[in-house]
Amino acid sequence: MCSVCVEQILTRFQALLMPHLPLASFRPPLWGLRPSRGLPRSHPLSTQSEPHGSHITRRNREAKQKRLREKQAALEAGIARKSKSPAESSKAWTPKEIVLYEIPTEPGEKKDVSQPLPPAYSPRYVEAAWYPWWVREGFFKPEYQTQLPHATGETFSMCIPPPNVTGSLHIGHALTVAIQDALVRWHRMRGDQVLWVPGSDHAGIATQAVVEKQLWKERRVRRHELSREEFLREVWKWKDEKGGEICEQLRALGASLDWDRECFTMDPGSSAAVTEAFVRLHKAGLLYRNRQLVNWSCALRSAISDIEVESRPLPGRTELRLPGCPTPVSFGLLVSVAFPVDGEPDAEVVVGTTRPETLPGDVAVAVHPDDSRYTHLHGRQLRHPLTGQLLPLITDSAVQPHVGTGAVKVTPAHSPADAELGARHGLSPLSVIAEDGTMTSLCGDWLQGLHRFVARGKIMSALRERGLFRGLQDHPMVLPICSRSGDVVEYLLKSQWFVRCREMGDRAAQAVESGALELSPSFHQKNWQHWFSHIGDWCVSRQLWWGHRIPAYLVVEEHAEDGRKDCWVVGRTEAEAREVAAELTGRPGAELTLARDPDVLDTWFSSALFPFSALGWPQETQDLARFYPLSLLETGSDLLLFWVGRMVMLGTQLTGQLPFSKVLLHSMVRDRQGRKMSKSLGNVLDPRDIISGVELQVLQEKLEDGNLDPAELAIAAAAQRKDFPHGIPECGTDALRFTLCSHGALGGDLHLSVSEVLSSRHFCNKIWNALRFILNALGEKFVPQPAEELSPSSPVDAWILSCLARTARECERGFLTQELSLVTHALHHFWLHNLCDVYLEAVKPVLLHSPRPPGPPQVLFSCADVGLRLLAPLMPFLAEELWQRLPPRPGAPPAPSISVAPYPSARSLEHWHQPQLEQRFSRVQEAVQALRALRATYQLTKARPRVLLQSSEPGEQGLFEAFLEPLGTLGYCGAVGLLPPGAAAPSGWAQAPLSDTIQVYMELQGLVDPQTHLPLLAARRHKLQKQLDGLRARTPSEGEAETQRQQRVRLGEATREARLLEGVWAGGGGLIPGPSPASLVQLSSLQLELSKLDKAASHLRQLMDASPSPREP
Repeated sequence: MCSVCVEQILTRFQALLMPHLPLASFRPPLWGLRPSRGLPRSHPLSTQSEPHGSHITRRNREAKQKRLREKQAALEAGIARKSKSPAESSKAWTPKEIVLYEIPTEPGEKKDVSQPLPPAYSPRYVEAAWYPWWVREGFFKPEYQTQLPHATGETFSMCIPPPNVTGSLHIGHALTVAIQDALVRWHRMRGDQVLWVPGSDHAGIATQAVVEKQLWKERRVRRHELSREEFLREVWKWKDEKGGEICEQLRALGASLDWDRECFTMDPGSSAAVTEAFVRLHKAGLLYRNRQLVNWSCALRSAISDIEVESRPLPGRTELRLPGCPTPVSFGLLVSVAFPVDGEPDAEVVVGTTRPETLPGDVAVAVHPDDSRYTHLHGRQLRHPLTGQLLPLITDSAVQPHVGTGAVKVTPAHSPADAELGARHGLSPLSVIAEDGTMTSLCGDWLQGLHRFVARGKIMSALRERGLFRGLQDHPMVLPICSRSGDVVEYLLKSQWFVRCREMGDRAAQAVESGALELSPSFHQKNWQHWFSHIGDWCVSRQLWWGHRIPAYLVVEEHAEDGRKDCWVVGRTEAEAREVAAELTGRPGAELTLARDPDVLDTWFSSALFPFSALGWPQETQDLARFYPLSLLETGSDLLLFWVGRMVMLGTQLTGQLPFSKVLLHSMVRDRQGRKMSKSLGNVLDPRDIISGVELQVLQEKLEDGNLDPAELAIAAAAQRKDFPHGIPECGTDALRFTLCSHGALGGDLHLSVSEVLSSRHFCNKIWNALRFILNALGEKFVPQPAEELSPSSPVDAWILSCLARTARECERGFLTQELSLVTHALHHFWLHNLCDVYLEAVKPVLLHSPRPPGPPQVLFSCADVGLRLLAPLMPFLAEELWQRLPPRPGAPPAPSISVAPYPSARSLEHWHQPQLEQRFSRVQEAVQALRALRATYQLTKARPRVLLQSSEPGEQGLFEAFLEPLGTLGYCGAVGLLPPGAAAPSGWAQAPLSDTIQVYMELQGLVDPQTHLPLLAARRHKLQKQLDGLRARTPSEGEAETQRQQRVRLGEATREARLLEGVWAGGGGLIPGPSPASLVQLSSLQLELSKLDKAASHLRQLMDASPSPREP
């Protein structure tokens, strides 16, 4: 391809890219931020660090121009220097002066906006006073919205996924709030009757574990040293403290919740709903009590749910420290054990196990019926290697003959798979591990009472002594860990309450299959259908004190016969249960002794009722009739099955309706290194720390105040020091919300960095400065025209209004489809690239005309008014602060707040939309970029050279004719004219192609000193050639690239398989880097820049005689 073609393509590419880059393109590198000094101090209403407007000194202006030239040169070269380490490539941030709102304002009073805007954007100033006023005025209540002039009569209802009261909200909760509040605010501004219900979850196991840790840390008291009532008082006290903190965080995030309807899953209303649900499910035969295997945490001495079981992949031998065990325990080892064949002294069957401590519970050995190695042993008996008891050798097709020796030990009391196998063969289970993790009496005196992993060592020694140990080898495995205690999960047989899920699960699967329930993104449907097609019964008993106590009672029979099954009754009250017991036993209720089940219900049981219990169910309330089913359920994708699935099952069963018709799922938030947020890693961030900024010392103190053990605390503190060596800068609520909403739902996990939020703060500052300019341009006596009467007076005015109409249409589409990344991209593009970078610059000289034309101020007002209302759902504080300062339109009374002002509809602005005009102006922007590139190449700083455009197609010149003045303004040039087709190119002018038919010429004669600039060009060329040579050396050849590509594909497939097998592993692999698209772009950019420098040098040499002395600009 010729150099001219390459130049044309890349010039057009740059011209298109610059004004249309998505928000993600403006995010700084995902490294920790390094400021030049500590966090700023507060200064009341004064900022000296950001010079503004006409007060910029000449020195500052020259420094700014120098930075722009350097930035332009770097952009053209396309150089992204390789990062050596996160610390070395950290993007510096300069602390901004903090401006405080200091006008006395009572909580709930409207903020005083009569004072001028501060010189620079300060989140703390902007966010002051607005939220209490919104709440007091009732803007967040559905009753208020029915009075809006633009009310639609439609309802939109949603509940917040109730956060656990186990602590403060983290950045994952902030993502949920940002998405939900943006949708809620849009519906409210649209005129819908909106209800967003706040609430929090009592989080049974998590809360009890935290409070127990705190009691031990502060008072050295164990739970069982207190009575149940005393312990519950401690939990309620802790809840009152933490619950208030969560509410404060939600307010800081701007969540427009109806606080008068706030609920807690242990409130009397929620407790009544839980009891009613339990009774109804029991009467329907969907809730029963039985002795079955459950996930058991020995450290907590309670059953736990599947979501509280962390599947930890082990590559092989791994030592872990576990609670209650005196020494580290090795896992990831396969122990081979011989089971002698009875009656044949030299015959044995060898089995492999990773759990030798369960050997005392073995009741059989199983092989596949078609495994020829064991056909001759079918029906024979084996000797137990520890007890010598006879065990049957059974055949079962579930055994995998190609795994290990093809023979497996059967332990029905401690393995779900073995329990199923044992049930098929009528084998009786032997429970050899107790609730506290010690060995039971069935193991014999030599093991009874020992910790199960201490007993493991004694069992291994006994096998060696008896000559039945056959080897030990590394064995990759997945170990179930209790996420609450860190202990290894055991499977124990326990008498518990279970919910039958098959029938309800089939209905839930059918709802998605039929389209009655929509899951978005749709790829989650596969997991949904798979989970419900394999769903088992749900254990809802928990051996805790904190939670909803099960409304079931044991009828205590003084003379119960041996082996007689316990008699359990269920009732809303003990009196109701006594009536049921009397009917069952045929005895007077007063003579019966009832003992209430001491267990509580799984937290997910009450959470599954939240969509309707929060609205007053089982009472027939007005809220339930008006707002149920909910319009939408938005939550994290990690809760799809454990929470969403159970809400659908119980909601459909208990109310006869799906609790919602659509589920919107967002990705998980991870840190910049791709790690899951974890307190023990030190990467859990309080959203308020990003909003207000925080010093490293404060972050470290928060860790110390938590419940981490010393080892975890050391790791977390070191991670914080590495990630935030100078703390976190103040970014503000609006910047955080905008950043979180900018990530698409269809992508992978959200890897969030503080630098990304800081970039959005800079965007807020752009909007702030734009409004300061607009308000100054409007003046005090400005009267806005009605939007429908506004007619643009120039092509540039028409272009910006067309961009505004298109932005409104894209925002509407994004909100309707609930793809908020489309909204953030459209708004970022309009405010930054259309309004600030182009229109405001183009209109500045127009506003200096005397007399001032009336059109541009009206256009500026419409851009501010409509643009802020478009922005309000995402940046509510900034939008309110600025919108309140705009003059009201004449006619109808203005809305009291932007939060209840009409959201601009695409239809209302359609008369402004001119796609062809936008297409024509995009060619003008290409010309602007070409002119700026020429200025950078020839290092024109202050000069304003004349410019000519020439097209070989006569019709094309008219495309530019209407935009000559803004073209000169935006290109930093003087007069811009048109050169007739076929006319000779002016002598001594620089030339650049815009396309095959359009050329741009820039005057250089007398503006550039060739003798001065030729050495500068030569130095730049030498530097770029060196960079090009280095890049070529790092870029592999085509053959090497293909080999590396195949390696990456194979490694990627292996990673995906590992993740599918191991469930929750989120580790990364060391992929071999190949030639990235970025490196190829760098090569092309460097080659183009070298070509341009050569061309410029040649042109300057031609000017040597024609320009003996440059004139002063």
